[in-house]
Amino acid sequence: MPLHLERINWMPSPPLAPDDGPIDVEHLRRMTLGDIGLEHEVLAMFAAQSAKLFDTLATVPPEAGALAHTLKGSAKAIGAIAVAEAAARLEAALAAGGDASEPLAELGDAVALARTAIDAMLRRS
Repeated sequence: MPLHLERINWMPSPPLAPDDGPIDVEHLRRMTLGDIGLEHEVLAMFAAQSAKLFDTLATVPPEAGALAHTLKGSAKAIGAIAVAEAAARLEAALAAGGDASEPLAELGDAVALARTAIDAMLRRS
């Protein structure tokens, strides 16, 4: 039985991680069910919460691991992937008892980028 081979034009795969900036807008829209008002509300809440949590984390209080975990979850919920990943690295460093200065700096940068993107998103509407 002869094989019938047919040429298939392949499409490139989408990236494994979103590449649309500090906020995965598609994820955010899915999580807010396409409700723009709710989207704006959760973005504003995250911007305020992330700033407050980072300011507290910068002092490395005894509950820093739990605060990093909270920020990680909030970031994942709105699609702030870089913030979630940086918070996870900080959480792991704190749990291991290692030096938290580098993961803390990375988290600060990620939070700043996310807040800048959120401000721009909220101003556009």
